[in-house]
Amino acid sequence: MITLTQLEYIVAVDEYRHFATAADKCFVTQPTLSMQIKKLEEDLGVIIFDRSRQPVVPTDIGKKLIDQARDVLAANQRIREIINEEKEEVSGSLKIGIIPTLAPYLLPIFIGNYIRKYPAVKVEVEELVSEEIIYRLKRDTLDAGIFVTPYGDEKIIECPVFYEEMMIYAHPEHELLKKEIVEVKDIATPEIWMLGSGHCFRDQVINLCEMNAVQHKNLPFEFESNSLETLMKIVDQEGGFTLIPELAIRDMSEKKKRQVRSFSTRIPLREVSVIYSRHYAKQKLIDLLCENIKEVVPSIMLKKDRGEVVEWRKINS
Repeated sequence: MITLTQLEYIVAVDEYRHFATAADKCFVTQPTLSMQIKKLEEDLGVIIFDRSRQPVVPTDIGKKLIDQARDVLAANQRIREIINEEKEEVSGSLKIGIIPTLAPYLLPIFIGNYIRKYPAVKVEVEELVSEEIIYRLKRDTLDAGIFVTPYGDEKIIECPVFYEEMMIYAHPEHELLKKEIVEVKDIATPEIWMLGSGHCFRDQVINLCEMNAVQHKNLPFEFESNSLETLMKIVDQEGGFTLIPELAIRDMSEKKKRQVRSFSTRIPLREVSVIYSRHYAKQKLIDLLCENIKEVVPSIMLKKDRGEVVEWRKINS
């Protein structure tokens, strides 16, 4: 008979691609884990892992069985959640991934409230780029992501929580700050500093001003950062401008805010969502997470109709 423990073991081996590491993560000895997986293979009459390769990889039939195992384990977890909901208990664990262009601005204003409201929930948060969040959600090593959408993956559920404006941050002497009307076409110049590859905010900026390849010929040096804060400091020192999300101005000094401009006509927005896998089990925790975020952001950010959502990933591409 197939056991949940055996399913947990094959999922762990698939995740870590190493029997000893998987055993360590499951808090059992390697012989115990290997024996249970071997027994499962014998009972089913199939080989789940190709042990001749390093790192170990699942066979074709093994991939299908592991996918089903993830669904079964999620359904088992959901049973526990239903019981907690019936008892009106808020408890459990929640592993959250958040993108770097949201983490320093959003995380400090909501995470403390969340853990104080629900002390029986163990929360783990990790800062990750967009595609890593998707990868880990699908492999059930994250419960939820705080992420920019639309993403357009049938295996991922998107729950929009707010819409923040994409704004210009320029050097104090930059010409953009002198213009009465600032349009999107005005930022399609080589003077723009951008985040490095892998950041959805970078892709949104490129899509917004239709810059497929910008040569930064007017900048003093070529640099692609992983931090918006770093980009703003470089703008202050070296000139040019960058784009920042609306939450980034929340704690700015009045002097720094004078270096920020909104677009005059087309207001570009980024849609921020809580996302999770379609076989997600912790529905109560996800709903409370969404509610808590909506409570702490400025009410204007709850309105989608105040601008136009800029995609960062072409869904059908």
